[in-house]
Amino acid sequence: MKTRSEELRENLDSIKARINEATKSSGRNSREITLIVVTKTFPASDVKILYDLGVRDFGENRDQEASVKSTELPDDCRWHFQGQIQSNKLKSIANWADVLHSIDNLAHARKLDSLVSSDANKDIFVQVSLDNLPNRGGVVPKLLAEFLDEVSAFPHLNFRGLMAVAPLGEEPVVAFKRLKELSDQVIKVHPEAREISAGMSNDFEAAISQGATHIRIGSQMLGVR
Repeated sequence: MKTRSEELRENLDSIKARINEATKSSGRNSREITLIVVTKTFPASDVKILYDLGVRDFGENRDQEASVKSTELPDDCRWHFQGQIQSNKLKSIANWADVLHSIDNLAHARKLDSLVSSDANKDIFVQVSLDNLPNRGGVVPKLLAEFLDEVSAFPHLNFRGLMAVAPLGEEPVVAFKRLKELSDQVIKVHPEAREISAGMSNDFEAAISQGATHIRIGSQMLGVR
């Protein structure tokens, strides 16, 4: 029977091989891809194994869990918050998260900016809705330009690019193509925001083919809880 360490090493090797193949097929370099392992609901012991295997980027979507787990790992880990943001949790999230992937509310951005010290700016991705249903999270495309003009003005937030989730029932490559087109438009106005956070366990190859720079992998790495 495999140890947990052996299991995670095999899964990591498999994911890296798939990233290499996806980038090669797209004429890209695998070094362009930041692999974020989504460790929500899994224990710190799994994160420590992955750390020993060389992983440094970890994703969480529950503040109560991540605020504890993050203290059990070395300081060179990079923690990514990617869940729905609650205003009353922002102060705590700002304490442990290095990157927030799900900014889609101006009030949240304003509050986050006020919580960040001038010598420790916070990296953010703005979540965009690919199905034009604002109640499912994300800024609808027609409102994106105005939203980004306001968010990019906050002095303590580093706008890195767009984040999105492929809508259910749509071919991921089609959805991510729209995201890439939006990103290309954004870069013309905000040249610093060249990154794209997109792609999860079941669709990250499609996301890579459409320019994703950050992929968020959970079940394919850690299994189903």
